[in-house]
Amino acid sequence: MTSVHPSENLLAPETGTVAVGIGPLSFEDVVAVARQGARVEITPESLAEIRKSRTIIEGLAGDVEPHYGVSTGFGALATKHIAPDMRAQLQRSLIRSHAAGSGPEVEREVIRALMLLRLSTLATGRTGVREETAAAYAAVLNAGITPVVHEYGSLGCSGDLAPLAHCALAVMGEGPARNARGELVSADEALAEAGITPIALREKEGLALINGTDGMLGMLILAITDLRDLLKVADLTAAMSVEGLLGTDNVFAADLQALRPHPGQAASASNLRRILSGSPIRASHDNEECPRVQDAYSLRCAPQVAGAARDTVDHAALVAGRELASAVDNPVVTLDGRVGAKA
Repeated sequence: MTSVHPSENLLAPETGTVAVGIGPLSFEDVVAVARQGARVEITPESLAEIRKSRTIIEGLAGDVEPHYGVSTGFGALATKHIAPDMRAQLQRSLIRSHAAGSGPEVEREVIRALMLLRLSTLATGRTGVREETAAAYAAVLNAGITPVVHEYGSLGCSGDLAPLAHCALAVMGEGPARNARGELVSADEALAEAGITPIALREKEGLALINGTDGMLGMLILAITDLRDLLKVADLTAAMSVEGLLGTDNVFAADLQALRPHPGQAASASNLRRILSGSPIRASHDNEECPRVQDAYSLRCAPQVAGAARDTVDHAALVAGRELASAVDNPVVTLDGRVGAKA
């Protein structure tokens, strides 16, 4: 996770409301909340699913049989039974022990994306958290409060445990945070100013708040958004280079590009044809007096270069889209009411 000074990345003016429901968010939803200050609202259907799955978790909490993350420890301590009067403390301790990141602060937009994506998983109704816990995440986002998350500490595919724990810690009213003005304050002060009551975690909730890869997914979505804009600029730059060097657009013809049918290459070539269409500079040397047989490799093969980047970005977007549609937690509450482990 890269970082900038927080004061350089304050929220843009609020723009609209993003509905967070059972289904996936879009790239545009994530960007709107992360960068443009859009508000979030949990849908009624999602709240109903959250209540339903919470009822199941509370039933398991009273069961004599052990259930991972509900009445047991975690990881190597999964076989250790936790007494009912210690379970809330265990969830709080889980958050406090994992809020151990280091290094510079992560960008505000990344933290907002991370919290939104965790809220999206909670909103599926598959994690078993209480309604007020999900509502607290929405309230923190809407208040413009940003928990302090540090650059180092994620476990990668094993989970953004430390970054997510820092967010959960702030929603508990502990640790540092930045208020809507970007000022560094204690989390309890930021919550109090916004009229938000800190959450007191119950069975399963601490696990549900940190068991995901929302930090890296948020960064991926923001990066893909930026890369798509940059690829448009790359095509514009290539077209201007063709004009500046008195090149030709004949090599960008659709039938020639189809002989090597890579989707990204075709898209880039199409952009170049459209940009250069009607160019008076291009037309100025389109005659028999032009001695050039072909343009430099860097011009005539521009679609192949930018196209490969486009294909890579499209693959990354495909993976990100699948992750947006996922409910990432362990264990999860299934649609038929089972509670089981999920990788």
